[in-house]
This record gives sequence, structure tokens and C-alpha cells, in this order.
Amino acid sequence: MQKSPDFLIRNTLAPGDLGQVAALHGKVYSEEHDFGIGFEAYVMESLLEFYRAYNLKKDKVWVVESDGKMVGFVLLMHRPANRAQLRYFILAKEFRGFGIGSRLMKEWMDFYHDRNYDAAYLYTTSGLEAAVSLYEKMGFRKISEMKSKNYGVAMLEQYYELITSAKK
Repeated sequence: MQKSPDFLIRNTLAPGDLGQVAALHGKVYSEEHDFGIGFEAYVMESLLEFYRAYNLKKDKVWVVESDGKMVGFVLLMHRPANRAQLRYFILAKEFRGFGIGSRLMKEWMDFYHDRNYDAAYLYTTSGLEAAVSLYEKMGFRKISEMKSKNYGVAMLEQYYELITSAKK
């Protein structure tokens, strides 16, 4: 069995992080899914939306670093009606298979419950089975999907929801 790589997770944004999130998405999705540069631009635009609405009491980031380099990321973004959005869940290929993604999702869910959100949602695409498996283990359910050729490739865009208000 391969040894888990050294990494740390921090929950604060530092200068350069937003650019690194966009770059990591651009690189991973280009290499693994043939997405064009338009995807990286979309991530950059939506990161600006997150930053402008960033609220330390309602939002949280998880930055995975190894040797000073960002190798993973996820965030919880507050939305209207006491909902949260899971965004930018990503882990560099060489860091997968060691439980890091599961840990990120568990910490995401802990924060979600700690802040008493009623529901959460996320958007993803076909071909991300490992991530979808984690989402489903945490209680997210696929609500809809539609064919798309965004970012230069044929795919299914998928929408998942998590409803927890009935559990309160």
C-alpha cells in the first residue's frame, strides 16, 4: 500500500488562493476530462462571486496544501433561504485514494450542521464517480441532469440536493 502524502488543511483564505483554485480546476479538468479554458474562466468568475459574499460566520473554505502548494479545495457558500452550496471540491490526482476527500466532506458536513442550514446543493458533471459517491454517502441526492456541451465536451450536468430541515 502506498504511503499517504504529507498534507495540511487550513480554513483561511490567503493571497493567491483564489487564483490557485481556478488554476487547479483548469489543470485537472483539462487533463482528466478534456475541458477547455472556458471552464477555468467560469471558475474564476464564480470565485469572485464567492469572495464578494464571503461571510466568516456562514461560509468556510478547506485548502489542502502539500509542500506549500494547493492540491485540493472545497468550500461551503451560504445562499438565500438558509441553504448552503458545496463548491469547487477538487483534489489533485496524486492525493486521491488516501481518505483526504472523505475527510473534506466530513468536515464540510460538520460545518453545515453546526451552522444549522436547512438544505444544501451542488452542481457537478458526469464522469466524476468518486466525488458523486462521497456526495451520496453524505446524503445528497441527484435531482436533475441535462445534456450539455459546455467547456468543449459532451457531458451531463447534474444537480444534487441535501435536505436536512426535517431532522431538526
